[in-house]
Amino acid sequence: MAVLRLEDGKTYTELSDIAGELASVKVELNHWSVGEKPEIHSLLEQDTLSDIEKETVLQALDSYFEQLKETAGYQSRDLIVLYPDLPNLDALLSKFKDCHYHTDDEVRYIVAGVGVFGFVRPDGSQMELTVQPEEYINVPANTEHWFYLTPSRRVKAVRYFITTEGWVPEYTGTEIRMKPVVAV
Repeated sequence: MAVLRLEDGKTYTELSDIAGELASVKVELNHWSVGEKPEIHSLLEQDTLSDIEKETVLQALDSYFEQLKETAGYQSRDLIVLYPDLPNLDALLSKFKDCHYHTDDEVRYIVAGVGVFGFVRPDGSQMELTVQPEEYINVPANTEHWFYLTPSRRVKAVRYFITTEGWVPEYTGTEIRMKPVVAV
């Protein structure tokens, strides 16, 4: 279950409360099941996945992709797999730890592990959303945000793209005042 922390210390865990708070930045959060197939659950428990295994997971979840293609024009998807021993993990994560925006929506479906998205509201206040397995998040284009992993340093996420060029971070220089999540 997602957890939203506001800069003033308030915490929300109910989806309806979180959605109300996320409305100011137009971020969408939903629960999407990965289903009951034992093969998929077994793959999601592994640290690493081959390209064939990634494609197996993607195909098992493609009903969501088909829906996004039809309703919002999404063209492609991939499965990113991050884990503590991944070569160059820190360099990869460093691209997203500072405040930035993209010229396209950033859409992720967390299927295993945990990620944290931070947001700058229109009034300048900040909040962080810890996204758990089976949660889908859509960060609209031009939304100022940041991303990092919890100390477990593990996440598997399906990423959906209209174009991959739109996911290039445009840094804003905004100072992040939120303290990182230390547990999970």
